[in-house]
Amino acid sequence: MIPLLTLGYLPPLSWCSVVWKAETVALEACDHYQKGTQRNGCYLVGANGIQRLVIPLVKGKNQQTPIREVRISYDLPWQRQHWRSIKTAYGNAPFFEHYAGEIIRFYERPYAFLFDYNLDLLQFILQKKLGWKGSFKLTDQYYPKKEWPQGIDFRDTFTGSHEQFPDWYEPQPYAQVFSERSGFIPNLSILDALFCQGKQVVNRES
Repeated sequence: MIPLLTLGYLPPLSWCSVVWKAETVALEACDHYQKGTQRNGCYLVGANGIQRLVIPLVKGKNQQTPIREVRISYDLPWQRQHWRSIKTAYGNAPFFEHYAGEIIRFYERPYAFLFDYNLDLLQFILQKKLGWKGSFKLTDQYYPKKEWPQGIDFRDTFTGSHEQFPDWYEPQPYAQVFSERSGFIPNLSILDALFCQGKQVVNRES
């Protein structure tokens, strides 16, 4: 069985929990961009609480744009801003120094398309750094909702908010940088777990 997921920017742990249980994951590559989703935004937690990082898009509000044709805008220095926020939030995390030197490359090299950027970054984290042995495949045609023939259709399961996740997902608490101030905040970006837990997060969430 092959689950079908929508590709997002540094998606939440609930999304990743589906991936870790599968040998092959299908990523929706034939639909159109939808605003207000995780496609170009993720959630971290810093000293002042929850922070959403958003990748600016060229004509990003045009819902008729095929997802693989959505372009990233560089009118503003978002890569530098995102990395500054990441470093501020996780500079003191146990595994920040271990991974930061490689992840920063994704905030130095420009990508033309959002889909390509999200996929390269996610493959790097899940496969190269966390050791997921599975693989992604891209859909070659669009299937209407709930008509995916190869497994469960998760495209409507994960919203743009970290606060909304499936009933079957049970967050496993771990030590976060600002836990003493904010308490444990579940279902943040995979980046939060990577810097705070390293490879241990796979055993906790899978």
